[in-house]
Amino acid sequence: MKKYMTIKEYYETQSKFKGKNYKRKIFRNIIGISCLCIIFFSIYTIFKWCVDNYKIRQINQEILDEAIINKANDNKIELVNPPINKNDDYYYYSSFSFYQIDFPFLLSKNSDTVAFIHIKNTNINYPVVKTSDNNYYLNHSFDKKENKAGWIFMDYRNDINDLDDNTIIYGHARLDGTMFGSLKNILTSSWQNDKDNYVIFFSNLKQDMIFQIFSIYTVKSEGYYITPNFYSILEKQKWIDTMKKRNIAKIDTIVDVKDKILTLSTCQNYQDRRIVVHAKLIKKQSRKN
Repeated sequence: MKKYMTIKEYYETQSKFKGKNYKRKIFRNIIGISCLCIIFFSIYTIFKWCVDNYKIRQINQEILDEAIINKANDNKIELVNPPINKNDDYYYYSSFSFYQIDFPFLLSKNSDTVAFIHIKNTNINYPVVKTSDNNYYLNHSFDKKENKAGWIFMDYRNDINDLDDNTIIYGHARLDGTMFGSLKNILTSSWQNDKDNYVIFFSNLKQDMIFQIFSIYTVKSEGYYITPNFYSILEKQKWIDTMKKRNIAKIDTIVDVKDKILTLSTCQNYQDRRIVVHAKLIKKQSRKN
């Protein structure tokens, strides 16, 4: 056993030690730089999220300031598929007044405008747009500038002039409550216990309309509830029965195959689940722009 090492052995040992130390230092630097990159990226992402939300609120406020929602005169009203029972909630909701929007103004700002939607006790008070796919307005706002908040848009398969069996409206569930972010309100007992909330005010370029909500639920992402048209009465009846069975609210609205349906869909907390609302058309009048 050697008591002493030679000078050569000493320098070889030091060289190996320095080599290992150097590798550790490089590894620590890489970890440190990676952590800094993650921190800066997170800060940028949060900043961009806040900026996008601010722009959305600003855009919509400017829209509402100009295209002021006014109570419309109830003239030439048509009740749609009224029930025989005069005590049905249908007649309570059909007594509500229409809301009217300045569509020429909205079209001057965005030619993709096809409708306007308003729901009580939510932040949903937006023009609805439509284009040739269901992707563009996932990351573009009403001014057509890129924005991760997107906008409220109609399914590209739906007819903008005449209602299909099921007209579908989408929007992101933003955490600050913009777009369909406040649609989560409808899952709460406080919202559901207010009878006046179960209507959706919806206007397209031809008509002002009121829809009565008949189903509220959450579901794993699927294509069935967003079926725009049905090939037979039996197929539509099966769909209606399924949507009513999913309902979690304390309502029992009569719906049949003659009814036109409005469906709202958004993500639930960015998971692979959807918050869904279905409503039937109960009242309409022709628009006067």
